[in-house]
Amino acid sequence: MSFDVKRLIKFEHNVGAQEKKYRLWGGAAAIFISLFIASVPLLLIGCVLVATGYSGWCPAYSALDKSTLEQDTTSSDAEDKEDKSDN
Repeated sequence: MSFDVKRLIKFEHNVGAQEKKYRLWGGAAAIFISLFIASVPLLLIGCVLVATGYSGWCPAYSALDKSTLEQDTTSSDAEDKEDKSDN
């Protein structure tokens, strides 16, 4: 993988549905915990996780040309094939 700054300005969705769910829950938990232990870095991490989970775009994934969108479509295609074979 190579780091490319030009890919950062495209703002294409690169976070899949399953990962969005994990980012939102993990970010919410980090924000909640940071309120009780007064940790600013944990609060910032939580905010970044919630923002990337909500928007569906991760700047680090864009820079590294990584995407988890294909994983969602591949797993849903496999489920569709299983549903068709059951009939």
